Amino acid sequence: MTEPLLHLAEAPLWEEARGNGTYAMSTRGRTLEEEGFIHLSLPSQLPGVARMLYGNEGGAGGHDLVVLVVDPARLTAPVRYEAMKPGGEEFPHLYGPLPVEAVVEVRRLEDWHHDRREEDEPQ
Repeated sequence: MTEPLLHLAEAPLWEEARGNGTYAMSTRGRTLEEEGFIHLSLPSQLPGVARMLYGNEGGAGGHDLVVLVVDPARLTAPVRYEAMKPGGEEFPHLYGPLPVEAVVEVRRLEDWHHDRREEDEPQ
């Protein structure tokens, strides 16, 4: 598998998607249909995305957040890397629904952050 793609999701919305086979939320409060694509990120981009969308909530404030780890090889719709402004950082965008089968791991956001901090610490 190449570098995984990540999507930050509210756990109840992910559970609902598991029941119907596809996930179609683009970002916080916006669907694929409204946005035109599903926002994804690379592992290095996830902390900034989480802060931008949810601030310091990290699961607080009624949001049970999970990180969907996506295998790009299992996607059926195209992924394009695009910047929000010219010359800006490029983020992956999925131009279609996310098949549940493409999600190879689901972790709580707080566990993801904890595991990443441990990996960054020198041994």
